[in-house]
Amino acid sequence: MSTTKASFVVIAEFDVQPARLDAFLALARDDAAHSVADEPGCRQFEVIVLEGTSTVVFYEVYDDRAAFDAHLETPHLARFRDGFGVLVTGEQRVRFGALRTCAA
Repeated sequence: MSTTKASFVVIAEFDVQPARLDAFLALARDDAAHSVADEPGCRQFEVIVLEGTSTVVFYEVYDDRAAFDAHLETPHLARFRDGFGVLVTGEQRVRFGALRTCAA
């Protein structure tokens, strides 16, 4: 039986002011695009708007915790952090997990 290292998953959730959703998504897309393009340890960064709401969920996949910690120091995350506060009504506690692939 072989073991494979699980990827590090980050799930962040934001309650966005409905009138400010487009501005929030612009910031989120910038962070997501630069994360995937500029960070070797970032495998996936999805920005999800929950149907019928202005709740936005980030689903991020990194090689490991160290890759996520490197993400925390990036200029694109700093831009997001600087801008999103006035656009949201709240945010949930960031959740962490492990992505494990189920093979048949």
